Amino acid sequence: MHNELTKSDIQKMEEEIEYRKLVVRKEAIEAVKEARAQGDLSENFEYYAAKRDKNKNESRIRYLERMIKTAVVVSDESKEDEVGINNTVTVYIEEDDMEETFKLVTTMRGNSLKGLISIESPMGKAVLGHKVGDVVTVEVNPSYSYDVEIRRIENTGEEGESIRKF
Repeated sequence: MHNELTKSDIQKMEEEIEYRKLVVRKEAIEAVKEARAQGDLSENFEYYAAKRDKNKNESRIRYLERMIKTAVVVSDESKEDEVGINNTVTVYIEEDDMEETFKLVTTMRGNSLKGLISIESPMGKAVLGHKVGDVVTVEVNPSYSYDVEIRRIENTGEEGESIRKF
């Protein structure tokens, strides 16, 4: 499976890789050396904890490199009146008689608890590319779907500052 990422997502991942290789890796190796110097490794918790932390860092580096290698780069630009990546969208859910507001992001940044909905989620797929006033169907699975009306589109940019409103 390929992850859809923006150039900005990839740049942030590359920066994290560099930081982990240049800073975190050195600290982790030093922690392992210090713990090893304490003597008997069979009962040395600090040694095992330091090794675990070092291995977690290396795993994270490999994970990020694999994500970059397999990524499909998508544009975070959209027409002014259409829902696109980094837009904050307010929809009306008729079935529940309520409005919901969320920000549309790439899979890497998705976090529904913080109101960040992935473009690959059912809601993200449904609203992407549509305009205010459009009623779209959100297909949760083959046996359940519901309709939402797009009420507002706000381009909040990547960092959250408001740029344009519709």
